[in-house]
Amino acid sequence: MPPDIPELIAAEDAKLITLARASRARIQAAEGAAVRDLDGRTYTAASVSLPSLTLSALRLATAMAVSSGARGLEAGALVTAADGPTADDLAAVRDLAGVGVSVHVTDSSGSPRAVTIT
Repeated sequence: MPPDIPELIAAEDAKLITLARASRARIQAAEGAAVRDLDGRTYTAASVSLPSLTLSALRLATAMAVSSGARGLEAGALVTAADGPTADDLAAVRDLAGVGVSVHVTDSSGSPRAVTIT
């Protein structure tokens, strides 16, 4: 586990945070996200802001999981300067995964800010 992610976070969830940070940093996006499906596969995304398309990182990562055939999600991570995921972000995760899915919210350094449950 990277030294900047607290040991209180499960190793698999810490990997999601690392992947979300990398997605955000790769293109210097406002947000990065990662989700893990029920088979242990991960999907990462950065926020997209085009004149004709705007998607949050968490919604895009969830959409990528759906388009790859995921039947549900175990967990997610969101790296953002915002307070946390929006209601629409959580609705997308809930649509695929139902209630009770943890979404770890961190700042760009990986410092935990919150855990939101769908």
